[in-house]
Amino acid sequence: MTARAVRRSLDRAGVTDPRLRAAYLRCRDLHARHGRTYYLATGLLPPARRPAVHALYGFARWADDIVDSLSPGTSPQQRADALDRFEQRLHAGLLAGDSPEPVVHALADTAARYRIDHRHFTDFLASMRADLVVTDYAAYTDLQAYMHGSAAVIGLQMLPVLGTVVPREQAAPYAAALGVAFQLTNFLRDVGEDLDRGRVYLPQDLLGAHGVDRELLLWSRRTGRSDPRVTAALQAAEDLTRGVYREAEPGIALLDPVSGPCIRTAFTLYRGILDAIARDGYTVLHRRSAVGRRRRAAVAGAGLARIAAARLRARYADRPPSSPGGARRTLPAPAPEDAP
Repeated sequence: MTARAVRRSLDRAGVTDPRLRAAYLRCRDLHARHGRTYYLATGLLPPARRPAVHALYGFARWADDIVDSLSPGTSPQQRADALDRFEQRLHAGLLAGDSPEPVVHALADTAARYRIDHRHFTDFLASMRADLVVTDYAAYTDLQAYMHGSAAVIGLQMLPVLGTVVPREQAAPYAAALGVAFQLTNFLRDVGEDLDRGRVYLPQDLLGAHGVDRELLLWSRRTGRSDPRVTAALQAAEDLTRGVYREAEPGIALLDPVSGPCIRTAFTLYRGILDAIARDGYTVLHRRSAVGRRRRAAVAGAGLARIAAARLRARYADRPPSSPGGARRTLPAPAPEDAP
């Protein structure tokens, strides 16, 4: 996304205050640097809605960095204290609609503009706090409780920004499921990296059904060798994740037509990570699987085509069906400033 496009999106969103614009740009930079797949999909949204998505991502990234990216010598208690301070700034910023912390400032503005329930932010931080003390999950039901705050609420935060063609509460379960599907994908892709941090997100009941425990995962990670039991467990995790994608997919049709292509693109790209994992032979303990650049470009191109069609339909719906002489008018192409 060019600098001009970024400025245009802020203009379209009505963000004119220089300090607030700088806050949104800070969130956008975090998004571009750390959320490659999600950032690509966000570029397909109408320009006015993109800053809000950057703000939501910036908030989540900031909290995640407190948990995982502070200096190696930082103790769990120091991380918990840092998370507490961040939460205090968050609540103060949401209440005041302003904050000296740029990420909170942008988030507070987004929450007010789209009337996002503040409980979603609190629930997210509760799951981030769990990461400071919880290193594994006995059963999938336990993991689901964690993912409510770490993933499902992300979908619920996004829903007001995306817009729906049905009452929001009707689309909410699908949005929550999609957030969970994305996170399960990350858990599977990042098994090795999470293990290095001392965490195993894949639940013990799933692993144990295939004779896998933490020690076997550590052995595989350390030696670079595979084991058929690990492969079987990872395949089961893939099957589980694909089931959640199937549960979430009908919700895309419930979104505002100009937002749906963005989420369809994210859906296709994230689910494509599962394809990459399978293609790589479930070697996630030794390497990170990713969707190739050509595939990402092809999916984004398809998203652009869907957006153009949606915008043309929207414009056509707002115009008289024919000219005064009875001949059907020629539909205009999307204006350049409307392009993602």
